[in-house]
Amino acid sequence: MNTKLDDIFKSSKQGITIEQTSEDLCTDLEASMLLAKTSVPYSHRRIANNYVVLKNVCKFQIIQPRITEVERNLLRKYALSTLENTTITKANREILQLKDWAVSTDDNIRNDAVTLMDIRVKELKFILSDRYTQKSNEVLNGYKAIEAYLTNITKYYR
Repeated sequence: MNTKLDDIFKSSKQGITIEQTSEDLCTDLEASMLLAKTSVPYSHRRIANNYVVLKNVCKFQIIQPRITEVERNLLRKYALSTLENTTITKANREILQLKDWAVSTDDNIRNDAVTLMDIRVKELKFILSDRYTQKSNEVLNGYKAIEAYLTNITKYYR
């Protein structure tokens, strides 16, 4: 009987470790920094520059509005979830995809990529202005990847 109980607890412990490794890892933030170092489109540089300037001028974040339903629909169009429900690895994949779309030859995709990056910055500002979401475990850490990407762009491209 003890062996069956050990098997039950062993399998549940393995499930927890697999779940933790597939979610956010702090080492994944290094990938965000590397994404900011390699060939960043001009539109991302402009958005990052505006974000960092406002962040440096206003040391505290004033309450920012949430994204609108139209912006949510644009996220859904490209099968993206909100930043609150995004892990670091998923945010890094989205950044890489937005970088590719920002230099696309299709005007609609290129304009949507810039709009999607603006939406991500708007979501980031809301999350940072709401201290409750930072201290609780209700929000995944995808916002940290976006913030690391934006702040490191201005370090590498001046």
